[in-house]
Amino acid sequence: MVSAVFHAPLDAAPTAQNAMNNVAASALSTGSRAQNTSKPVPTTTPVARPARTPRDWAALSRSFWMAVLPPLCGLGLLIGLWAVVSGTTGGSIPSPLETWKQALDVFSNPFYRNGPNDQGVGWNVLMSLERVAVGFGMAALVGIPAGFVIGRFAFLSRMFNPLISLLRPVSPLAWLPIGLLVFKGANPAAIWTIFICSIWPMIINTAVGVQRVPQDYMNVARVLNLSEWKIATKILFPAVLPYMLTGVRLAVGTAWLVIVAAEMLTGGVGIGFWVWDEWNNLNVKNIIIAIFVIGIVGLLLEMALIKLATAFTFEEVKT
Repeated sequence: MVSAVFHAPLDAAPTAQNAMNNVAASALSTGSRAQNTSKPVPTTTPVARPARTPRDWAALSRSFWMAVLPPLCGLGLLIGLWAVVSGTTGGSIPSPLETWKQALDVFSNPFYRNGPNDQGVGWNVLMSLERVAVGFGMAALVGIPAGFVIGRFAFLSRMFNPLISLLRPVSPLAWLPIGLLVFKGANPAAIWTIFICSIWPMIINTAVGVQRVPQDYMNVARVLNLSEWKIATKILFPAVLPYMLTGVRLAVGTAWLVIVAAEMLTGGVGIGFWVWDEWNNLNVKNIIIAIFVIGIVGLLLEMALIKLATAFTFEEVKT
């Protein structure tokens, strides 16, 4: 009886040890399975770019020369015609080489000041740009909302279309005496002329853009019972933006064209006045330099606005 009691634990000890060994083995096997089933860490190997073939280099060379050669040919044609005209007029029109030497002298110190009416070409360009910015900004603040309203409501469109058709073809210089009469000053009169001449492209293009919004969009807005503010900001503005930017680009070109003519008559500081002052001094070289400066500034404004319009133009995704 006693032996039976004391031998039972001795017989059970190996059984418990075996159970512990089984549990440990099971845990090890589970860990090994978990380790084996873990996803391998992906390794990224750099993919070598294929070397350019002679055909690729030929295509790149052809595209480069097609981008560079035509403008150079156009510039060469202009300089050649200029040289021919200069030779046939007996020197009354300076040659390209003489104008180039004068340009180096003019741009060696473009920001000098020798008095209120004797300033460098840099100050004249900056003053003209300032007038254009003020007049154009006022035209944008008035013209773009007016275009939205005129294009949105048929009654207002029929009301203002005859007025716009009547006033838009008026020459910019015809508005200058009105500005001088009302504002009693040359500078505000020039700004007024820029304002009244650059407002029409923004009104017309914005109104046309609003009128060309698909009717389905407006039907959805009517079903959703949207307010006029939400219709203007959520539906009309994204759809009209390309038209509006086109109007802005045309208006800037008109404003830069107008300011030169207005400054010739009002005097003061400005690129237009600089041209007229050089004519009074019979300095034809500086007049030609001013023509190129006006063209380059206008080209830079045009390129900047084209870049802006491209950034806000959305192309349809082809599926």
